[in-house]
Amino acid sequence: MEIRFTQLQCRSSSVTMNIEDWLIESQQSWGVFSTEGDLGAILGQLLTRQTQDNALAYSGMLSGVDYSQVALVSLHEQQLLLEQILEQDDSEALGYIDPNTSVYGVIFTQCDDHALTKRLLEQLDLTRLSDSQFTQLSTGESRRVMLARAVATQVPFLVLDEPYAGLDVGHRQALSQYLQLLSQTVQMLVVVSREEDMPDWIEHVAMFNHGALDSIMAKTEWDNHPLISQLTAQSGQQSEDMLALIRRHRHKPLFANPVFQLHNGRVAYSDKVIFSGVNWRIDNGVHWQVKGPNGCGKSTLLGLIFGDHPQCYSNDIDIFGKKRGSGESIWEIKKHIGMVSSALHLQYRVNCSALDVIVSGFYDSIGLYQQPTAQQLAIASEWLAILHMDQLSKTAFRQLEYGQQRLLLIARAIVKQPTLLILDEPYQGLDYLGRRLIKNALELIAKEHLSQLLYVSHYQEDSLDSIQHFIEFVVNEHQGGYLAVVTES
Repeated sequence: MEIRFTQLQCRSSSVTMNIEDWLIESQQSWGVFSTEGDLGAILGQLLTRQTQDNALAYSGMLSGVDYSQVALVSLHEQQLLLEQILEQDDSEALGYIDPNTSVYGVIFTQCDDHALTKRLLEQLDLTRLSDSQFTQLSTGESRRVMLARAVATQVPFLVLDEPYAGLDVGHRQALSQYLQLLSQTVQMLVVVSREEDMPDWIEHVAMFNHGALDSIMAKTEWDNHPLISQLTAQSGQQSEDMLALIRRHRHKPLFANPVFQLHNGRVAYSDKVIFSGVNWRIDNGVHWQVKGPNGCGKSTLLGLIFGDHPQCYSNDIDIFGKKRGSGESIWEIKKHIGMVSSALHLQYRVNCSALDVIVSGFYDSIGLYQQPTAQQLAIASEWLAILHMDQLSKTAFRQLEYGQQRLLLIARAIVKQPTLLILDEPYQGLDYLGRRLIKNALELIAKEHLSQLLYVSHYQEDSLDSIQHFIEFVVNEHQGGYLAVVTES
């Protein structure tokens, strides 16, 4: 497929995309790097004519696209599928599980071909998850299913928006090899906001800076481009502004040690052990990173702390000086915890305004159901200004781009200055500048002990200097599932 963009302009809530002239020749696959804004979503919507309402409006010329022959893989599409399954799921009332919502089912429904479905399951390391419900997968597992689902359509052109997001190191390497083979028969636009995610096999790179197509180059030129070091410097002042805001409203409740302790922790379902034998203690002032492959139970472990996992009461847990299950209110616990995760992002399906999302952090609610104080509104407005989203204060949460939603949820978690700040893949969906901003801010929060961090990221370059304690899940060879190893750097 030969596609040409000519004097094209398209506006989203975060950025205006401008392309003077860009030719994607037949059989060519391209890497796309964006410094700011969700360019992958805009390109995907343009090339598939898929938006929440109607076709995305643009000016200029886009020629050569057969919209029926393009498929999009993105975090936004993943979120939409999860929401669709959850909203339509009446399996409890019917007394059975809809086979179309299993991993096998969501892929098979795209091609009606059992042989192709089985082959994709094998190629993307999904065979063992074939019967699992799509809604129960980890983020990394869901990402691989979304790719398999797109490939199953057998279209000749794929737009892959942040395809490596949420994947552990091993699966990122495996995916890169798979995409290289796939590129021999399928054209691709691979959109990334991490310079290290640009595939080695890509020959052509289009670089967007502040929404405009800045330059087109060979991959060899991209490897030595000076833009990245320039961008790194830009994010520093914004992070300092965020820290100053946190300092101004600082309060620090102290609890006796341990802040949290899990004794011989175990989570298992009828046919599967997730992890067992986990002994973990968190003391005041100590920051932790949780490591391990996709599906090992990292998010489950954090859910035991937060109190939203059903097996948190069947485990021996002490938190904030209380034995879990001893009569404490879940809200007594949550008021001392800020949380950012893909699960929370999925749960936040209410359509309150951007301002209200941040304010809801003071109340630990999904949405806002009471009248906030003037001070709370003022603090939330300051957060919007720092995030460069003050013009979107009244915009409904669900109308925002995925990355903007994630920034709001991060602000929601931090705004009340929690004792524990749980960050489960916090950068997912953020553009380059947004990721640098949040990483810098988290480093400063950790150094000044404004909150204690419990941190999950699959990227080595996301490591924070202030975190020197690690709990890592490794395969339990004897009992199945995983066990946890505690280390210090």
